Amino acid sequence: MVQVTADQSCEKAAGAESAGRAGLDVLFDPRSVAVVGASANPEKWGYWLASGALDGQQHRAVHLVNRRGGALRGVPFLPGLDALPTAPEHVVVAVPPPQVRPLVEQGLAAGARCFTVITSGGTGAAEERELASLVTAGGARLLGPNCMGVVDTTSGLRLSWGDFPAGAVGLVSQSGNLALEIGRLLARAGQGFSRFVSLGNQRDIDAADALDALIAHPPTRIVAAYVEDFRDGRRLARTLAAAHAAGKPVLLLTVGRSEASGRAAASHTGALVSTRATVEAVCRDAGALLLDTAGELVDTAMCLLGGAQLGEALEVGAPGVSALGVGTPGVSAPSPAVSPRPLLVAVVGDSGGQGALAADALAARGLAVPGLSADAVRAVAAELPPGAACGNPVDLAGAGEADLGSYARVVRALLATGDADAVVLTGYFGDYATANPAQADRECEIARELAAVAREFGRRLIVHTMARDTPALAVLRAHAVPVYERIEEAAVALAGAARLHTPPAAPPEPEPAGAPFAVGDGGYESVRDLLASYGLGFPAAEFVRDADGAAAAAHRTGYPLALKAMGLAHKTEAGGVALGLADEDGLRAAFARMRARTGAERYAVEAMVSPPYAVELIVGVRRDPAFGPVAMVGIGGVTAELLADTAVALAPLTPERARALLLSLRHAPLLTGWRGAPPVHLDAAAAALCAVARAGADHPELSELEVNPLLVHPGGAIALDAHGVLA
Repeated sequence: MVQVTADQSCEKAAGAESAGRAGLDVLFDPRSVAVVGASANPEKWGYWLASGALDGQQHRAVHLVNRRGGALRGVPFLPGLDALPTAPEHVVVAVPPPQVRPLVEQGLAAGARCFTVITSGGTGAAEERELASLVTAGGARLLGPNCMGVVDTTSGLRLSWGDFPAGAVGLVSQSGNLALEIGRLLARAGQGFSRFVSLGNQRDIDAADALDALIAHPPTRIVAAYVEDFRDGRRLARTLAAAHAAGKPVLLLTVGRSEASGRAAASHTGALVSTRATVEAVCRDAGALLLDTAGELVDTAMCLLGGAQLGEALEVGAPGVSALGVGTPGVSAPSPAVSPRPLLVAVVGDSGGQGALAADALAARGLAVPGLSADAVRAVAAELPPGAACGNPVDLAGAGEADLGSYARVVRALLATGDADAVVLTGYFGDYATANPAQADRECEIARELAAVAREFGRRLIVHTMARDTPALAVLRAHAVPVYERIEEAAVALAGAARLHTPPAAPPEPEPAGAPFAVGDGGYESVRDLLASYGLGFPAAEFVRDADGAAAAAHRTGYPLALKAMGLAHKTEAGGVALGLADEDGLRAAFARMRARTGAERYAVEAMVSPPYAVELIVGVRRDPAFGPVAMVGIGGVTAELLADTAVALAPLTPERARALLLSLRHAPLLTGWRGAPPVHLDAAAAALCAVARAGADHPELSELEVNPLLVHPGGAIALDAHGVLA
């Protein structure tokens, strides 16, 4: 499961403000570095830290410290920080935990402004928090403890173990080995890192800090992150939205896709809103992309980097947003009301089977593979032998074997007509020289032509090939054309890049806090009053303790009515609900059965409400320890958990966002008119969702708040049950 912490607010000491949250230049490009715990033994961390630091000597002063003495590459080890000729800006700490605090105290006294602590900072979290307070109170910053270090290939800083090839991807990670895997995958694809930050235990510098620094770093064109502990999730969400606004795609990995550990939930909402679902909603609304594996991250990064070099991107739906979601710098994004058309992909294959499978793989991931216009068909047919398939996919029908130039001419014909935003070339290209070395020069020449055509038209060209590491593929990669060995890799990457097109959701306008409202025990009676104060409608009801009181209330409410036992989270399953009671005899009998079965002390006598064409929804708010209040809406009633058709977003909500959540449900056709039924009142449904979301956001004393069912119908919306869980 995704890990979060509840003590995030106490992890940053007051002195952190003086250290500056955004200015991490001293972390990435210090004027001087001291590696404490340096070693000449390649089996020790201190060797790799010292060796990496020495690689950057042309950029900064490097001091190596080891109280036992020694040397590396002719540079002597000094006995301590007090022996340095000048104060180091950045101190790397690779000593046993008991020595960390005294060493940090020495560094602060010497004027150090940043500490990267590789080892743990003490015997536990409390000692690490104290260490962070010491550092930040001294006007410095702390990376770690228990981290793998930091790398900036653009400033020549390499303070970590392992290989970090240079490139355009900035990575923030809580896993060192995962960072190494991503680095190797990038290197195989011809890419690498601009910066790498190992977060460790995040006692000061956290994921949002590091991501802010990557967003502001011009050489970083793609921002990648692996985060388990989100800490201040709201701040991280703002950082992701800022990255989108800056035209920096963010690719995020986290854990928690499986709910193997489970959670005892006091409400349906608690069972239906996982932290993973919350992270997905945050990424969607902030314009970031949540992926599942390191391979998907690298594949998508290569797709985005390829398009980023194609000149001005194709605009779809509104100015400033490309067909694949990378905004043109300096151009504002569209409003959430814009509904861009889907990405149009043309498939070109030298095998009918491969072309058809490629089309299926792309369509399965939400990309459009439309038929071509008559002009495009004629343009493609002019470059192919008679009988070749000139629709979409295009089958070269052996034209490539006869003339390798047909690849470039067909791609040009497709892009020139404007029928395609992207072309996927699938099959054999890149492998001709393997079978016939005499074709090597020609195949490389055509590879350059393919890249030039894509660049000329400002569209993406994606190549799926059965070859591996041939000269022609090296040419394609060198010209920023993404190359994939499996078609599903290409499809996932292109679909992921296309999803980044969605503009961030507008945050709700702040509202003045209302008068304090006591939520009582979280039961239906008190929560009903709370939600009614936010404008949510309920049927007429009275609350009683005995059968005589129920009969008297029914006389005032009128029949038919419903009887509900109070104090139960899942009333229906516990036998705490009786509906459609038509007279007093039926009411008294139901009351007796309910009291015997539930033992409840208090009951609601409520008017029956059954508007025609109504749909039952569940609406709830769960307070996440990292992200705060999270709103959820789904198909409700007794089948809520069975269907698990839900959508979530950070609360509170705007009416526009609430409508979008409703329409994103799999069963949304039930709301918009299904099989001749009239549509429900979507504005009323959205207003009800906003009311619950606002109430949940305003009342932190509730860990969960739920309305189930919320009846939405052509005439409005009305809540039939509600309860809360006290924090």
